[in-house]
Amino acid sequence: MPENNIEATEVKEEKVEVENGVHHFSNEKGWVKPEEPELLEQIEWFKDQKLGFMMHWGPYSQLGLVESWALSDHDAEWSREDVDWESDPEVFKKQYFDLNKSFNPVRFQPDEWAELAKEGGFKYFLFTTKHHDGFCMWDTKTTDYKITDPSSPFHTHKYADIVKHAFNAFRAKGLPVAAYFSKADWHTPTYWKPGMERGTEMWRGPSYDPIEHPDLWEEFVQFTHEQMLELLTEYGRVEVLWLDAGWVSPRSKQDIRLGELVDKAREKQPWLLSADRLIGGPYENIITPEQAVPENPMDVPWESCITMGSAFSFRYEDDYKPTRELIQLLIEVISKGGNLALNVAAQPDGRLPRGAVTRMKEMGAWLKVYGEAVYGTRMCAPYYKENIAFTRKNEIVYCFYMYENEDSPLKQEIFIPYTDQVNSVDIVGGSENIKYTSSNEGIFIELPETEFGEHAPIAHVFRFN
Repeated sequence: MPENNIEATEVKEEKVEVENGVHHFSNEKGWVKPEEPELLEQIEWFKDQKLGFMMHWGPYSQLGLVESWALSDHDAEWSREDVDWESDPEVFKKQYFDLNKSFNPVRFQPDEWAELAKEGGFKYFLFTTKHHDGFCMWDTKTTDYKITDPSSPFHTHKYADIVKHAFNAFRAKGLPVAAYFSKADWHTPTYWKPGMERGTEMWRGPSYDPIEHPDLWEEFVQFTHEQMLELLTEYGRVEVLWLDAGWVSPRSKQDIRLGELVDKAREKQPWLLSADRLIGGPYENIITPEQAVPENPMDVPWESCITMGSAFSFRYEDDYKPTRELIQLLIEVISKGGNLALNVAAQPDGRLPRGAVTRMKEMGAWLKVYGEAVYGTRMCAPYYKENIAFTRKNEIVYCFYMYENEDSPLKQEIFIPYTDQVNSVDIVGGSENIKYTSSNEGIFIELPETEFGEHAPIAHVFRFN
């Protein structure tokens, strides 16, 4: 059947909001400050954390493909680039949905994940409990399409309820948890129902017009509420409900009555932040740029979700960003007022890839020395300029002077465009009370001889008192 007007409008909105599976992000002008004291306190807690450990993981890791998106015929042009063994989209979709029958991550060791994350300097854990494909990584009562169902060979494992054991392991290491949840579900027949208006030509939205089929849509709303409430009432303390699939919204005629759900969850967890991506308003407490850092500082809670490798999902022989790039990315994010949710995808067997583990340990070693300039800080003018960034903690200002690579030349005198009064300058992790001179344009810092090593550091970090 031809597209109806509602669907055409939704497609137009999606082209603005989601391109090639990457979401844009809300304008800070649409952010609504909560009134509840618990939420205001939680926002300040969130701003203190700076570095989150994000993970996309599920049966799709077996294929090394982008998560979920290849199921959408509407997104086939970009999402099926690596599907080189099957040309029939219906056969491929069945193969994808059947991946639960072979997903058996027997080397899943949640305690090791948590220990590595702690060593890496991460402060919280953001895990994909369910992506758009609808596969549940917890023991839900709402569907058989879950990790604990007998159709999954992993269901007899001691860690079969992956969400439960991952959450508990991270909390035990002092790392709070956030739950990623997709509002869309391409497996449940109350969202993608066979034989409806779209036939077999699927897209990211429902297979029917919710306005024309209100009873079916209400079934989906109740299904979604039940799943979210399971996660938010039966799986311990959750700091953030991180909601994906921004096309599921009232403006697209897909109203899941999220406010009703969040308000109910906050009866038990009054601190719960909601990150309803791309929606704005009272339930998008955190703005979430994806694979990007805002050009300018934003004085609202925000978190860039960026991959350590080339994609959110596991890729065989992936290329991981160098540690220098990752640290400098973190510096840019925090200097502009945000957090970095750095995504590392686990392998199909449950292990973290060696390349990712190496980066995590190297980041942790750097943060162990310079973390005082990162954690618990707030943005500080002039924020971020080329290779120089600033943060503030109470009356102390930190300045990061970054070097592009290890062969970058070191100068005896460094100019810093900071014009507020400075009483003394220290090098974090190094010499204190080093020489400097002030001018109307900024300050000139004289590097001690001890700072001239064989290679340029990732950054010199200065403490202005």
